[in-house]
Amino acid sequence: MKKVILHFIKYPIVVSVVVVGFVLLGYLGAMSLNSSFFPLNESRNINSQVNYPGASPTEMEEGIVIKIEDNLKGLVGIDRFTSTSKENSATVRVEVLKGYDVSTVLDDIKNAVDKVPSFPIGMEPPIISKEIFRTEAVSFVLSGDNISLHALKEMGRSIESDIRGLDGISQIEMSGFPE
Repeated sequence: MKKVILHFIKYPIVVSVVVVGFVLLGYLGAMSLNSSFFPLNESRNINSQVNYPGASPTEMEEGIVIKIEDNLKGLVGIDRFTSTSKENSATVRVEVLKGYDVSTVLDDIKNAVDKVPSFPIGMEPPIISKEIFRTEAVSFVLSGDNISLHALKEMGRSIESDIRGLDGISQIEMSGFPE
C-alpha cells in the first residue's frame, strides 16, 4: 500500500486521471439507470374473456368455462387457473409458472381454446390476452353546483385534450359520465 501512495505522490497526473475516470464512469452509470415512479412488473397472468349475450352464469359455466378448463389441463407452463362466470360473460385467468415464456404459453392457450369442439351458438369469439399492469398515477374529479352535465363533459374533454398534449403522458381514461 505504501508503494501505491508513493507512486501517486511521485506522479500526481495519475491521480487526476483516476478521479476524472471515476467521475466520468459515475456520470455514465447514472445516465443509464432505469427509473420510474411505479416499478414495472412483468405480468405472468393470461386472461380469457368470453361474452355470450343472454346467458345465465350457470350456462356460462357449463357451456363454455368447463370446456375451456378441460382443454387447458395438461398444458406446459401453467401454474393454475381460476374462472369467474357471471351473466353474459365469463373469465378464465391463467397464472404462468416462473421460468416459462408468457408469450409461448399465451400461444398454447389460444390453440387450446381454438380446439374446443362446440361452443354455444351466438357466443362471441373468446378474447385471450396477456394481463397488463397499469398503475393509476393521477385521478381527479370535476363537479360543480348548477352546472349542466353537458358543460361538465365539455370541460372534461377540454382538460383531456390539454393533458394529452403534455410530454410523457401515455394513457388517459375518462369515466363517470352517464351514457
